[in-house]
Amino acid sequence: MFKIYDISMTIDENVQVYKNKEEKKPIIRNVQNFSNAKAYESRIDIDVHCGTHVDAPLHMIENGETIETIGLDKLVGNARVVDLTHVEGGIGRKDLEPFGLQRGDWVLLKTRNSLSEEFDFEFVYLAEDGAQYLIELGVTGVGTDGLGIERAQPEYTTHRPLFNNNVIIVEGLRLKEVEQGTYFMVIAPLKLTGIEAAPARALLIGK
Repeated sequence: MFKIYDISMTIDENVQVYKNKEEKKPIIRNVQNFSNAKAYESRIDIDVHCGTHVDAPLHMIENGETIETIGLDKLVGNARVVDLTHVEGGIGRKDLEPFGLQRGDWVLLKTRNSLSEEFDFEFVYLAEDGAQYLIELGVTGVGTDGLGIERAQPEYTTHRPLFNNNVIIVEGLRLKEVEQGTYFMVIAPLKLTGIEAAPARALLIGK
C-alpha cells in the first residue's frame, strides 16, 4: 500500500502570509447563496505567492521566463526530503553535504518552519552557499517549507542564482508529517500564463 501526503498549505483567510502583510492575505467571499439564488458560489482574491506556490524567473529577474515555461515534466517525479529541523538560520553547504544529493534530484528542505502555522520572521532559509552547492550538483528543483527561500538578502543571492541556473523553486510546503526519504512527487501549479508565480497543490506518494 502507498500513502499520499498532501504537502500544500490550506488556503483560507487565516493562512500565514509573508511578513504577516495584510495585503497578502487572501479574500474569500460568498457572491451568491441559497437565500438569493439556486446555487452557492464564492470568489477568491489571492496573491500568486500565497500558500504553496511555484516561482518562475520573472519573480526576481527582469524579462525572466514566466510560469507557463515550467513544464509539468519538471514537477513530477522522485524527490528527496531532507530533515534539517535542527538548523537555525540559513541552510548552508555543510548542512546539505551529508545527504549525498545527486545531479537531477528534486530536494525538499524540511525545517522547523513546518512545525508552526504562524509566520516566523526568523524562518529558516536557504543561504547563498547552500544554493551554490545545489547549483554545482545540478539539481532540478528545490522546495522549502518557508514562505521565502531566502530571508533579507539584499541582492536576492539565493533566488537569482537558482533561477539563472534553471533550478525550479517551490515555497510554502508543509512537511511536518513527512519522514526523511525518497518519495514520488506531484506539484501542480494553477495553469496561469505570463506572470511570475502560481499557487500549487503539492503531493508526495510513498509507502
